[in-house]
Formats: sequence, C-alpha cells, structure tokens
Amino acid sequence: MARQERAVRTRRTIVEAAGAVFDEHGYAATTIAMVLERAEVTKGALYFHFPSKESLAQAVLDEQLSLGDVPPHPCKLQEIVDMTFVFGHRLRSNALLKGSVRLTLDQCAPPGVDHSGPFRQWSDRVVEMLQGARDQGELLPTVQPRDTADLLVGAFSGVQLMSRALHGREDLGHRISVLWAHLLPSIAVPGLLSGLDSRPDRGTRVLASAESGELVGAEA
Repeated sequence: MARQERAVRTRRTIVEAAGAVFDEHGYAATTIAMVLERAEVTKGALYFHFPSKESLAQAVLDEQLSLGDVPPHPCKLQEIVDMTFVFGHRLRSNALLKGSVRLTLDQCAPPGVDHSGPFRQWSDRVVEMLQGARDQGELLPTVQPRDTADLLVGAFSGVQLMSRALHGREDLGHRISVLWAHLLPSIAVPGLLSGLDSRPDRGTRVLASAESGELVGAEA
C-alpha cells in the first residue's frame, strides 16, 4: 500500500511538473530532461509512468476537465456559470491547468496527442448540464443544448486566450463576466436572470465557500 501511494504521488509530481514546462515552452520545445529537472525524479521513475513525451502530454491534457469541477448548485445554469469562473480563477495560478490549456491550443502537438479532446469533453459536460437546466425550466424554449454548449466552449476559449495575450489573464474574471452578460439573456428564462450571479469575483467566492462547506448564492 505504501508503495502504491508513493507511485501515485510520484506520478502526480511528474504530471504537475510537465504541465508547468509545457505552459512555459510549448510542446515542441519541451524535452523530457526539462520535466525531469522540474519534477526532481529519476528518468526511470518518469518512464515507469510515461513511456514518451506524447504520453506525458496526453496525461496533462486528461487532467483538464477535473480542474473545472465545482460544488453542485440547485440552479443548473448557475452551476455552469460557476464552472467557467472557477476554471478561470484556477487558470491564473495552477501550472498544470495552464499547461493543459496551452496543449489544447498547441497545433504543434503530434497526431498521437489528442489536443482536441478537451473541447469535446467540455462540450459534452455542458450539454449534460444544460439538459438538466432545461428539465428544471431554466432555459428558453429556443435553446439547443449542443449548439449552445459549443458556442460557450468556443467563446470561453477565445476569451481566456485574449486575456492571456493582452493582460496575462489578470482581467479574465471581468471578461468572463462580460461574456455571460451577453449570453445569459439568450439562454435563461427572464424570471431567472436577476438571480444569476456572474460578477467577476464569482470564482473566488465559489472556491472559498467550497472550502468552508457552504453554498454561495447570488446574494453572497
């Protein structure tokens, strides 16, 4: 059991180090030696878990969806909003998430690295959540979950990329807030709009409430 736990910790250390290096240098310029230096593990330990740079990159990509997890909310639309803000908040400081996002957008990644996977996975998750919102009567009747999910994922990707290029993601919360100000009126039933919280600091408050075990509402 102790050996298994140590292996899990070592693998996590390697993946987090790889995320940081991929974020800083991109896929093509990243080398196994760079990851070894950052992770401070032996070459044997790394190759035990990851036989190639491609498999290491894929592991970093595969972590992305879990880093958008948020506490459940009675209002499914609010939960979707929260997911974008929490993801954006973590994107400012989490090296693994930064590396995963850069790999998603990195067209230099070889065919063996599925950098399109996160787009499909995020879209599928949002579709499922929108269907839940529809079942609860939160959506306008014109909303098509798949089209709306694809639009949201694409728009969010562009917003965070622009924020990184212009301001190092320092204004990402504001940009996500503006995005929702334009999208929510075309998605949510009118009676729900005033109760939805899409203020720029929403991600910070959601994560703080998750740590305290309390639900943060629109009034918080």
